[in-house]
Amino acid sequence: RKRAKMSTTISDPLTLPCGVTLPNRLVKAAMTEGLADARNRATDRHITLYRRWALGGAGVHITGNVQIDRRYLERPGNVAIEGPQDEAHLETLRAWARSVTDQGAHIWMQISHAGRQTPAAVTTEPVAPSAVPVELPGGQFGRPRELSAEEISALVDRFVHAAKVAQETGFSGIQIHAAHGYLLSEFLSPRVNQRSDEWGGSLENRARFLLSVVRRCREALGPGFPISVKLNSADFQKGGFSFEDCLQVVRWLEEATCDCLEISGGSYEQPMMMGIEGLKPAHRERKPASTQAREAYFLDYADEIRKVITIPLMVTGGFRTARAMNEALTEDGIDLIGFARPICVETDGPRQLLYGEKDRLTSWEDQLAIGPWIFGPNSPVKFFKVMNAIAAQAWFCLQILRMGEGDHPDTKMNALKALGRYQKGEQQKANELDYL
Repeated sequence: RKRAKMSTTISDPLTLPCGVTLPNRLVKAAMTEGLADARNRATDRHITLYRRWALGGAGVHITGNVQIDRRYLERPGNVAIEGPQDEAHLETLRAWARSVTDQGAHIWMQISHAGRQTPAAVTTEPVAPSAVPVELPGGQFGRPRELSAEEISALVDRFVHAAKVAQETGFSGIQIHAAHGYLLSEFLSPRVNQRSDEWGGSLENRARFLLSVVRRCREALGPGFPISVKLNSADFQKGGFSFEDCLQVVRWLEEATCDCLEISGGSYEQPMMMGIEGLKPAHRERKPASTQAREAYFLDYADEIRKVITIPLMVTGGFRTARAMNEALTEDGIDLIGFARPICVETDGPRQLLYGEKDRLTSWEDQLAIGPWIFGPNSPVKFFKVMNAIAAQAWFCLQILRMGEGDHPDTKMNALKALGRYQKGEQQKANELDYL
């Protein structure tokens, strides 16, 4: 089922199966913003940030996690959509969408539930398919409570409700987050999902939650509205969601009229989406031999997925040069190039690539080579590499917060100080959460 190879560049438009045409092949992938107010409503800072990013030239902008239940956030400061929305919040959501669409680009709302990866600062009892805790030190996450079958059915309704609000407020599409160890991803994993009812056991049962969400969203949104899914190629953990599982799930997603599939991988326990392994060795069903040489983290997996489905594929992570992006579009069967951290420091990088003003994005590795690493960028000790990744995450989150306030990125920020400032700010936001 692999398509005939045709020369494709990042400047070419793409028409999705639903009939919507994207202006080019560059996508600002999802990054958590942390800009919501104490009631998890969108704010003017989202509008300021996304207007700046939209001027940067990418054809599609995918928001950070918009949660379907504000009791279970990925972090304090997430936007959440649950139940009836007051008109003030709806108007802010409309303005957020217009901040991108007025520039001729598309904006897709990423809809999610953090599941057992809800921080302890938000709740001491997260929820999950089964009561299997996150295996990370430091008490960052509480032991989860197993969801009942009735609660799972209600969560499907919550996903659909958020999707309808996205459509009604002018977002161009949605992305359902089923990767990185969040709730939908947890249901797919036999390591985390140890249920024996209709929501667990066989792969068909483990995928039931995700497929129910996609099908119900299609019914609610109609045939002409883009529905994307972000899916792990694998969890990279022994006994977890495997690449063989992935190949079957993507077939089902195509049948469910998914318009675009973003291929990623890993979880908090194995943060392969950040280009590193966790504290435990990563388990691989196969070892991609050429991914690093071809820049992108998950390109080899996408190449295999292309052999079994025809819907558009997106790969995020690692792409830096226009040459590698164009080669991937032409040679590897992918359709969209996702990137994230580079535009936290170089917001007009995509436009410069599209117009040939430069041939390479300034990578976050380049920025951090200036000096804000905690332990040195090439430390051979895995613990230090993980700490570097955590500090880098804090560094980029603070750049996003600065841009939301209308400031320029501060590339001279020290990573150790950034980590301290970020953790203090997250705790303060958690303390201010208003659940009334």
